[in-house]
Amino acid sequence: MKSLLITGGAGFVGSALALQFKQNHPDCRVIAFDNLKRRGSELNLPRLRAAGVEFVHGDVRAKEDFDALPPVEALIEASAEPSVLAGLTSAPDYLINTNLGGTVNCLNYARQHGAAFIFLSTSRIYPINQIEQIRLEETATRFEISAEQALGGVSLAGLAEGFPLEGYRSLYGATKLCSEYLIQEYHHFYGLRTVINRCGVLAGPWQMGKVDQGVVVLWVARHFWQQPLGYFGFGGTGKQVRDVLHIDDLFDLVEYQLQHLGQVNGHTLNVGGGRGTSVSLQELTALCQRVTGHTVPISSQAENRQADIALYLTDNSRVTALTGWQPRRSVEQLVEDVYGWLRAHEAQLKPILA
Repeated sequence: MKSLLITGGAGFVGSALALQFKQNHPDCRVIAFDNLKRRGSELNLPRLRAAGVEFVHGDVRAKEDFDALPPVEALIEASAEPSVLAGLTSAPDYLINTNLGGTVNCLNYARQHGAAFIFLSTSRIYPINQIEQIRLEETATRFEISAEQALGGVSLAGLAEGFPLEGYRSLYGATKLCSEYLIQEYHHFYGLRTVINRCGVLAGPWQMGKVDQGVVVLWVARHFWQQPLGYFGFGGTGKQVRDVLHIDDLFDLVEYQLQHLGQVNGHTLNVGGGRGTSVSLQELTALCQRVTGHTVPISSQAENRQADIALYLTDNSRVTALTGWQPRRSVEQLVEDVYGWLRAHEAQLKPILA
């Protein structure tokens, strides 16, 4: 592959993929396309430039911004308004225009140039009301999935692609699911080569973590700068669980997909850390204390927050059977990598993350 466009290319996921692709494939022309709306994304521009990645300032909402782009062989759609609270605490216009309208513009660009289309979707396409019906057990430090379930598509391994889709999921999740449906139509009727990756929680260095998106980095940063945290919802004990995927593990999969398009074309795949790379907030706190050497005050609020869930685990069975891929980096390695990044760039990051 000689040319690659990554939308959201100055964001956390997009820049990480761009830099690693350029490092592994120096002869490939890699273009990072981004509107720089997310605070902290501007810090990635010198890194992209130094690596030989071309940066184009543009917005996926604007069709005319695509007209100035050269043809490429593949497009990775990593642009998004990623907050699960987007549209719930403010007007939904930017969310919908970016996550849905932006995907349409990306699809039309890919169709025009015959480019392969890799879409980074989200586990948030699975409905909250269905997830709330999953039977859970409570242990000393976390919630666990019970062995016996009334729902299909869920097991001890987590949620599979066959999990029920009827219900509400957040406006963010709805825009991503609508995008998935459009991608499937473009694949069938226009012959576009596509892959949909439903990503769980992604994390790693250079993520500008917030409460509603990037909580692992936020947790490490608060311990690093010794600032207070809180356990919110589900009894206020910090037992809610997510599986976490290191950004380098995601790169390994996407690189494989681009090199084996015939094998993965048309597939929709759950892509997450899985049971082995899952962590509760309580367990994450203990990890952060061990890695940073700091203990911070943690408040407790029993009431659940809007659009929150007690547990999400990704069943990676389909993607592993299809590609052989599975996560290799542990949660502890992730915390250590983020801590090392914070230490190395403390002056730059403190105004954003502290």
